[in-house]
Formats: sequence, C-alpha cells, structure tokens
Amino acid sequence: MHELSAGWGLLERNFHLIRRYLSWEAVDFFYNVVNAVTIALIGVRGGPSMVLYLLVGALLWNFLSIIFNEVANSVQWERWEGTIEYTFMAPIRRLTYLLGVSAWAVLYATLRTGLVLAVVALFFRMPLRAADLGAALVVLLVASASFIGIGLVAAILPLMSPERGAQATHIVQGALLLVSGVYYEVSALPVWLQPLSWLSPATYTLRAERAALLHGAGLGQLLPALGILVLFALVTIPAGYAAFRAAERYALRTGRLHRNG
Repeated sequence: MHELSAGWGLLERNFHLIRRYLSWEAVDFFYNVVNAVTIALIGVRGGPSMVLYLLVGALLWNFLSIIFNEVANSVQWERWEGTIEYTFMAPIRRLTYLLGVSAWAVLYATLRTGLVLAVVALFFRMPLRAADLGAALVVLLVASASFIGIGLVAAILPLMSPERGAQATHIVQGALLLVSGVYYEVSALPVWLQPLSWLSPATYTLRAERAALLHGAGLGQLLPALGILVLFALVTIPAGYAAFRAAERYALRTGRLHRNG
C-alpha cells in the first residue's frame, strides 16, 4: 500500500507540473497539431489512403515520442525543478518511481494524442469504417511497454552527464524516427541503413497499426508483430531498469546527482 500510494503521488505530481507549465503545453500542442496537418497535406495528391497513411505515422509517432521523452527526461525534470535530491532520497523503491513515471507517460501520451486527433479530424475525412480499432488499441498498448523500456535505457544519459545528457536523448529519438518508417516505407532507406529498422520497435508498431487501421487486419494477423513487441518489452524494460540502477550508483559515487546541470 505504501508503494501504491507513492506511485499515485508521482502521477499527481506530474499532473500539477503540467498545470504549472500550461503555456508550454499549449505551444507543444499547437506544434503537434500543425505538424500532423502539414504532413498529412503532403499526401493530398495521393488520395485519402495516402493522407491516412501519413496521419497514422504522425499521430503514432507523437504518441510514442511523448512516452519516450517523459521517461527518458524524468531525471532532467527533477533537476530543473530542484527536487532531484528529495526524490532519490525518498523512502520508496526505485522501481516504484520508474513505474509511476511510466504510467504517467502512457496516460499523458494517450490524452495528448487523442486531443490532437480530435483537432486533426476537423481538417480531413478519415475513412476508418474498415479499420479494426480494437486490434489497433492492443498494438498501441503493447508498443507503449517497448518504448518505456527504450526510455529507461535513454534515461541513464542525464544521470551520466548533467550538462549534455538530456540533449543526447534526442539523438536516440532522432535515430528511431529515421529508421522506423514513420512517414515512408523502410525500403526507401539506403540499403546499408535498412537492417537498423529491425532494431526499432516503432517499425513493427507502425506496420501493425497501419495494417489494422488501413486494411482492417485483426489480432490474429497481427500476432507476429505483437510477439516481437512483447519480446522488445521483455528485454528492454529489465535492461533499462538495471542500467538505470547502475547509472544511479555511478552518479552518486561521482557526485553527478546534483540540482544544477
């Protein structure tokens, strides 16, 4: 009960942080909407199917990148707020802290992406009558876990380098965007770069989501992609947690766990 209470406290704290920086949220939300609309407009000449193809990529990437950023930059947020010492000295398990941050990331990403979708729907007709929305939702939930694992791995960067770690997480995010086929097929990449796409869970998420939304693929047809995403989660979450704990011990030993940076 103590750990559950602490986890709920983390959700409340992050909610109040959003309220505190509401003007930033408004700017980010406006950018997300304009970004999605602009990308979709590129596909207008290709017809409704191309518009929907690009919209799925834009909205899904928005969802996954929010999860990644919230988890990967959790330590940096603590530094900015001046609470890093209090958080890391709090009498709760580190696993509880990371699970609380991850739960907030999924909840926040779902709400933000839903609002973006609602606004984007005013610009375009989205023919989803043939879509399997249930299968698409399952893919989204499973993909969330795999991106949480990658976020945990990236979260060690601000621990290792207070000055440049947060900026380095954008390199990871940019690499995933490049190789995952968010706005184009992976086959458009140079041949030497294409094998890297198989190392990104976003590749399988995008293919499964597009199959469910554009072609009505059911869970049975999506099982191979879901199995790969589950495998990603089973590998990256324990690895990310272990790496985070090791980085935390290193930061404590070398005096890198301080407010300024």
